[in-house]
Amino acid sequence: MRILVVEDERALADALVRGLRAEGMAVDVAYDGVEGHQKVTVTRYDVLVLDRDLPGMHGDDLLADLVSSGSLTRVLLLTAAAGIDEKVQGLSLGADDYLVKP
Repeated sequence: MRILVVEDERALADALVRGLRAEGMAVDVAYDGVEGHQKVTVTRYDVLVLDRDLPGMHGDDLLADLVSSGSLTRVLLLTAAAGIDEKVQGLSLGADDYLVKP
């Protein structure tokens, strides 16, 4: 399985990458929205683990571009935005699941 983690908190991103790789996944990482958008545009990923509040390009915009392109990549939003309205909005944008950061 090929996964892209797009997360600006480097310690969290690196921990996710290590854990996923330990489980045998092929994992790339991007630390801002622009880099994440470039990678997801060039490479076919099975899963995108995506933060919403990213520098350069907001995660919502990246998600909207991905969905409008017809991509089959599944998206897990991993974000600090914990309110019900934020969850509904994220899922309405096309995310497949929504997980609040601890």
